[in-house]
Amino acid sequence: MSSQARVLERRFITLEDVRQVLSISAAQAYALVRSGELRAIRVGGRGQWRIENAELEDYILRSYHSPQAHD
Repeated sequence: MSSQARVLERRFITLEDVRQVLSISAAQAYALVRSGELRAIRVGGRGQWRIENAELEDYILRSYHSPQAHD
């Protein structure tokens, strides 16, 4: 099983996981969360971001249907 498949088996993933799945930079992953395009929660004393896998899948589906995806 690939490391990406193992990531997608967990309920919550990190921004680094999102970066790898979407093949984007760390700054782009952070911007998606900060803008609210990708919903996330903050956990722990340092407030690290966690994204539910279902939210990532929803973001991907919305991206396919966005007018920008057809440019």
